Amino acid sequence: MAGRLMVALDYPDAAHARLLLDQLEGIPCYMKVGMQLFYAAGPDFIRELKERGYSVFLDVKMHDIPNTVRGGAESLTMLGVDMFNVHAAGGAAMMAAALEGAAKAVSLHPSLHIPLIIAVTQLTSTSQEVMNSEIGIAGTVTDTVVRYAKLAAEAGLHGVVASPQESAVIAAACGPDFRTVTPGIRPAGASLDDQSRVMTPGQAIRQGSHYLVVGRPITAAADPRAAALTIIEEMSEV
Repeated sequence: MAGRLMVALDYPDAAHARLLLDQLEGIPCYMKVGMQLFYAAGPDFIRELKERGYSVFLDVKMHDIPNTVRGGAESLTMLGVDMFNVHAAGGAAMMAAALEGAAKAVSLHPSLHIPLIIAVTQLTSTSQEVMNSEIGIAGTVTDTVVRYAKLAAEAGLHGVVASPQESAVIAAACGPDFRTVTPGIRPAGASLDDQSRVMTPGQAIRQGSHYLVVGRPITAAADPRAAALTIIEEMSEV
């Protein structure tokens, strides 16, 4: 079950991230590297994580013309990441291009594997009011998430990033093997921070989430290792 926990390494540099890695040594969880850390530490830190034996989700949310995303996906696959994401709002052609780029890298270097490529639907910080009045998308958040999930599945992607509140409806629309990667995980009593659509780890697993992304409840905890193990225990009990 530890392999379904993704710890968000939301740090400004590799030195800070390594302090957490030392505390979590031996726990076989995924490591999620977002934009701040990747822009600061670069590909070498991804290679370091792989050398330490971790699976890596590179959370850079590509959203560009298909040709640019195709090239980006090729580079990320060459780097050896296990998962990366694109924005579903970029459209089906762009998402398909990401798969093409990954496949090209593997064709050139057969020792590589095609990463899980997932699409961002709506950020867990996005409320319906923001989506309607600021982003300009009508309807409910759930409707938009499901529409984007279906589009990602049709484009051949492996899953989506979505709130745990939408995991069940995504599974109903796209099948149980279509992965859901769910941020917005907050243990009972934890601060919501800037998230608006959240669940506890146990609730998210019950809803069918495949991977749980947890940041501050672990990284800002007084004892990050104990916090991670408590979350894994709750996931396992479900």
